[in-house]
Amino acid sequence: MENQAGEQPLLEIRNLVIQFPSTGHQEPAVNNLSFSVEKTKLTAIVGESGSGKSLTALSILSLLPPNAGTGGEIIFHDAGKTYRLMPAPRQHDQHIRGNRISMIFQEPMTSLNPIMRCGKQVVEVFEQHKNVRGISARKKTIQLFEDVELPDPEKIFDRYPHELSGGQRQRVMMAMAMASEPALLIADEPTTALDVRVQKEIIKLLKRLQEQKGMGVLFITHDLGLVADIADEVLVMYRGKIVEKGPAKTVLFNPQNNYTRALLACRPAANPPLTYLPETGEEENITQRKSISPFLYGNTENQHPLLKISNLQVYIKDKTTGRKKRILGPVNMEIFNGETVGLVGESGCGKTTLGKTIVGLQQPEKGSVWFEGEDLCKLTFSNKRKFAEKIQMVFQDPYGSLDPRIPIGDAIMEPLKVHQIGGHDAERKEMAINMLKKVKLPAESFYRYPHQFSGGQRQRICIARALVLQPRLLIFDESVSALDVSVQAGILNLICELKEQLHFSVLFISHDLSVIRHLSNRILVMQDGLLVEEGPANEVFNHPRHAYTRKLIDAIPGKTLPV
Repeated sequence: MENQAGEQPLLEIRNLVIQFPSTGHQEPAVNNLSFSVEKTKLTAIVGESGSGKSLTALSILSLLPPNAGTGGEIIFHDAGKTYRLMPAPRQHDQHIRGNRISMIFQEPMTSLNPIMRCGKQVVEVFEQHKNVRGISARKKTIQLFEDVELPDPEKIFDRYPHELSGGQRQRVMMAMAMASEPALLIADEPTTALDVRVQKEIIKLLKRLQEQKGMGVLFITHDLGLVADIADEVLVMYRGKIVEKGPAKTVLFNPQNNYTRALLACRPAANPPLTYLPETGEEENITQRKSISPFLYGNTENQHPLLKISNLQVYIKDKTTGRKKRILGPVNMEIFNGETVGLVGESGCGKTTLGKTIVGLQQPEKGSVWFEGEDLCKLTFSNKRKFAEKIQMVFQDPYGSLDPRIPIGDAIMEPLKVHQIGGHDAERKEMAINMLKKVKLPAESFYRYPHQFSGGQRQRICIARALVLQPRLLIFDESVSALDVSVQAGILNLICELKEQLHFSVLFISHDLSVIRHLSNRILVMQDGLLVEEGPANEVFNHPRHAYTRKLIDAIPGKTLPV
């Protein structure tokens, strides 16, 4: 397998099969996969969760689970030598894995050692693969921290991972991956949970390092916008197979496969605001599109607001100085009946703190939270409990929000018991099953455990648990940020369908302006704990007044993709 110039590709994967033990007939997780990665090029693999993207990457580094059955060949050509990575002779592992082939994982906080200083973790790479130690290893690490544009590299060297932001931790991971000067860099969803501005910086940095070092890059993502911005070649995976591949611009601007077209079509940016998004389904029905109908929004004229926040301020105690430090406010805002308000801003700006303060999980220092004419900040504990069922919150990580030890039916019934809704358990069970049906899960889901569901299904369960109390206001905190674009479309459609049926208002918190614009009829922009801009969604998006809003909009990936 050679490229047009007659040179061997950096990496060749031939007829790769990955299969796990199963009691019944089951298709392989990766099924007869063949492709190559060229030197100095960035090849992207795109597809939904479960399509086999990450398994393919892990197979290259012999990191598959022990029970994985494999077939096919993986060939690595480096510096005039050829290495057969699969079937894998173990003598190559030390020289190849983490040295000539490096990997950046999705979640740096779980990939970095929490009890080891960041600098030491990079120094270990130099010691292991380059035989560089002591002062020399420290100097090289600090230089790498400068290369990946970490602020104050010498201080970062001595900090622990929890003392850094998400973007900074990802840069440390990049420094670790670059320390061995690899020929091939594998990046597995490296920017999924990052803000758009931080994501843009990381992607620009990755592309610059790739060009400077002449590396091949295998970039795994479900974000088609990122693929459009940085990829040379793209492979589209569906159920363990490649359904389309070619130059990125050819595939994305003139897709030939129905599944590729469906992925492009269900992006919020590809659809008019306040419309239902098309959803992918079974492969043979994948081009079918849901009928588009407008969402229903309340008319705020001459209305009293459902929620009114006045001069709200939240402080925390600074661990270094012992003094109180303002992290939110003063904030003034309103939400009306039937309205969806989008709150956008970068991590650490105070979005989640505002949501938690509204539901009573965070105590404010000053100000008022008026709901249905009552100041929630002045209520007694027993009265607060009465209002708790009227304001519910759906968090970012559905798996972390559910108790893995109890069936999801019990999880949905629990708030009914706490708030003494329903005369007996049989009635509560019926209410829980009805709510499961509303979020489009089968009744038998009542008896299953969280680990038996996909990420999108778990998010539906969390929505069901919040809605079973029939709240007036539902707060979504980054509830779709880590989901595939097609799963995200289904959740966004579900929110709007339920909103029409159950007549609740929504505060939707996100760093994704495309989602916010699509879902909201009004947008609030938060920076450093303050609301710096607000207005109708189209007005804020098309004619931003504040420089910070313009920067957020400019950072949205995939602006060149067809709409």
